[in-house]
Amino acid sequence: MTSPDSQMFTRRRLLASMASAAVAGSAIVSAAPRALAASDGDLTAEAAHGLPLTIVNNSGEFANRSVHLYIVGTKGERQVRVTRRGALAPVKLSDNHDNGFTDYAIPLAARGQTTLRLPFMSGRIYVALGRKLKFKAVMGADGKVALQHPAGWVESDPNYPVLHDFVEFTHKASGMFCNTTMVDMFSVPMMIRLTGAKDHSTGRLRDGGRDRVFHALKNTPDFSRLVVGDRRVIAPSHGLDVGRFPQHYFDAYIDKVWHTYRNKDLVVRTNAGTFTGRVKDHRLTFTGPASVSFAKPSTRDVLFCDGALTAPNDGTTGPVAAVLGAGFNRSTLFSHREQPTTHAAAFYDTPVTNHYAKAIHAATTNGKAYGFAFDDVADWASYIQDTRPRHMHLTLTAF
Repeated sequence: MTSPDSQMFTRRRLLASMASAAVAGSAIVSAAPRALAASDGDLTAEAAHGLPLTIVNNSGEFANRSVHLYIVGTKGERQVRVTRRGALAPVKLSDNHDNGFTDYAIPLAARGQTTLRLPFMSGRIYVALGRKLKFKAVMGADGKVALQHPAGWVESDPNYPVLHDFVEFTHKASGMFCNTTMVDMFSVPMMIRLTGAKDHSTGRLRDGGRDRVFHALKNTPDFSRLVVGDRRVIAPSHGLDVGRFPQHYFDAYIDKVWHTYRNKDLVVRTNAGTFTGRVKDHRLTFTGPASVSFAKPSTRDVLFCDGALTAPNDGTTGPVAAVLGAGFNRSTLFSHREQPTTHAAAFYDTPVTNHYAKAIHAATTNGKAYGFAFDDVADWASYIQDTRPRHMHLTLTAF
């Protein structure tokens, strides 16, 4: 019922949590310190045998010279980035130069496509249009090397004025697992394609899809303040935290669900089996393959799929939490006592719903998108994987 690859699913939630932790207005990733110099050569050699990654600029708005690429993430406990030459290098404090920031930008070829190799690692591929992004390598109070990422929903972040977006991936011996994500925000239309055991792609928007998203949310009460000019739309989760979205938006719907299932069963089917739940002593308590229960979530819990809806990677509580999180965001829990609801026609069919996710899904050609952290429930996320990948394409599609 969730993403087919459990590590990718866990990492999706990890990145959502990471993005909510701010240092000087920026999201931060940490890694345990270790001596990296001795392994730098190993990193470079490994990158030489990586997966070919081709960047295609079909934006129609920006020339190749105005597109800046960044590939950053982790390999084991190491913070790493891909260099302009396609090598894998550790993040170092000495990388900070101009105004205290790194310059990890990979320029595109002067014209046509740009191809480099993607080594084994987990991370993000950022694209910045018109201006470069400012990443900073820092040493945290816990003594761990860290990298500050852009936080496009925080006005004080130095990258707030920059038009940028990213995709996420995990590349390892068992394959490539990747997604186009709008969990944090939506800005640059992009699609990804994997060729290998199969040929599959996701993320492509309908003609005029970007404009439709911006227009739909500008004209939806409570969501209009999430639109930042023509630059980006902030996800309502982050919007709530920065004062752009109502803190109690879902509260009445949550109360309605809690009241409804005091007197009838809510059935949740997962790969572990079928769970049957009712609200008892203010908790939604399930019996089945295991006994699991949940406190009543807040609006913030619903939007972040966290807090009372935290999904541990335990095979029992986690899958049930994911289904509940999806049901709240899609507003199907009250109307459908058997979950997960799999038919998209039933999603977002109430006035109080995640209109941000609704608009994002409506704009894609295959109806799939990552509008919230558990959007992979029932296979509606813009996620693809291949166990024998031969090539990956990242295409900036038309604005």
